[in-house]
Amino acid sequence: MTGAAAEPATEPAAEPAAEPAAEPADRAGGGPSLVIDLPTAADTRALGRRLASLTRAGDLLILSGDLGAGKTTLVQGLGEGLGVRGRVSSPTFVIARHHPPAGARPGLLHVDAYRLESLSQLDDLDLDAELEDVVTAVEWGSGLAERLAADRLEIRIDRPRGTGAAPADGLAGEDVQFDEARRAELRGAGPRWRGLGDWAPGPA
Repeated sequence: MTGAAAEPATEPAAEPAAEPAAEPADRAGGGPSLVIDLPTAADTRALGRRLASLTRAGDLLILSGDLGAGKTTLVQGLGEGLGVRGRVSSPTFVIARHHPPAGARPGLLHVDAYRLESLSQLDDLDLDAELEDVVTAVEWGSGLAERLAADRLEIRIDRPRGTGAAPADGLAGEDVQFDEARRAELRGAGPRWRGLGDWAPGPA
């Protein structure tokens, strides 16, 4: 696969509001972690906006979860919190989309690794050239994107068993509106995220 250039965006993002509940997770599996219940899509967006308050240029977020879990919805909230330009939507077909900043906060590099099959294909995107200047969010990045940075925030979104269904067309990262609850586990790797377990999400 050849490299895919990041697609510029120009329109401002909107800002809905919601307030998820959080509880500490078992930290035995690695770095500090946090589990947050997300009753609705609005709560998932709100979590993204709250995460934006923690992020800075150079941060890497790796998102995982089943089809329709809400990964793109969370990144939409992240873009709103950062105040980037353009509507944040799934970059499944362009692979990577760059949303430039509209103010003092860093821009957002939104990557969908669903169609990538190897580390060499990830390398072809030349993401390293932008990582230090933006906040990078990689959907479907587990098992691939960890090599981009030792300091990273890994986010897994799950739905309770027996609720909801994946999008019928099977597209990764599709912007899907869901009405059943989700649960997000946030796990920090590296010194950058050492204090994650003590973070209490406040109002977006």
